[in-house]
Amino acid sequence: MPQSPNQRAKLLYLMKILLEKTDVQSPMTISEIIAELAAYNITSERKSIYTDFEILRQFGLDIETQRSKTTGYYISNRDFELPELKLLVDAVQSSKLITNKKSRELIGKLSKLTSAAQAKQLNRQVYVSGRAKAINETVYYSIDAIHTAINEGKKISFKYFSYDTAKKRVYRNQGQEYKRTPIAMCWNDDNYYLITYIPKAGDPFATFRVDRMAKVQVLDEKADKFDRKSFDVAEYVKRTFGMYSGETVSAKLAFDESLVSVVLDHFGADTHITNEGNGRFSISVDVSSSPVFLAWIFQFGSKAEILAPDSLRNAMLNLINTSKEKYEK
Repeated sequence: MPQSPNQRAKLLYLMKILLEKTDVQSPMTISEIIAELAAYNITSERKSIYTDFEILRQFGLDIETQRSKTTGYYISNRDFELPELKLLVDAVQSSKLITNKKSRELIGKLSKLTSAAQAKQLNRQVYVSGRAKAINETVYYSIDAIHTAINEGKKISFKYFSYDTAKKRVYRNQGQEYKRTPIAMCWNDDNYYLITYIPKAGDPFATFRVDRMAKVQVLDEKADKFDRKSFDVAEYVKRTFGMYSGETVSAKLAFDESLVSVVLDHFGADTHITNEGNGRFSISVDVSSSPVFLAWIFQFGSKAEILAPDSLRNAMLNLINTSKEKYEK
């Protein structure tokens, strides 16, 4: 009887069957494994399967034995355990950066990292209040190009846009390409940002939302040189609060005690807290005097107050009065 073309790949198919169909809750008997191999037109004997198991164990596959009324075999340790995959799936599904289409593709790939039985548990639905998914499908290629440019010390070119009411792109800079030296990527408020540098007077650094960048290309031009040792990415992100430009000021802020966790989440666990009495506490931090910061404070109503400086208090007062006038009309 002629040998099946698949026979020489028996070990590979055996590994495929064990990885895809077994786990601690779903072991397979030798008879079941032989039947699965037969589906690939591969003949096998019980004794040869034991020998194959030893070869796969030496290769690094963690094949365990489970004995009850019957003896079953399964893959124990994997690169990703089921709870880890669930966490990754939840992150992918809830991320605003990742489009619905790409979310499905990534979850499908993650599902292949475990058994078919456990993969069913990854068909999860994570609901995040008010969460909108991205509509820019090319963001993944933009991220890859940016990292390539950073690693190779090159400049990038790109177009930057926003959306109009018809959800069509409106390009900034009169549609002309930006040319910048990429410095670092950072994550803020569920958005990916790129910090860039260009030699110029004033502030040579600028941030761009990656999902609003189009036609990102790595250029042959070398990146502009600057004093990297004196540039602290973490401090820059903290200083440009909310990723919007604005004058940096040293502020004293007061909050209701119920907001301790919120404040520490936002400003960092190392933020010094001063008990002000009457159920209030205060902090002293550097913030950006911008509408984004003021809006963040405003959301807490009477539970938050800007104590100093006066310029920041006046900025909040102007924002409140402007909004008040609009609603009074």
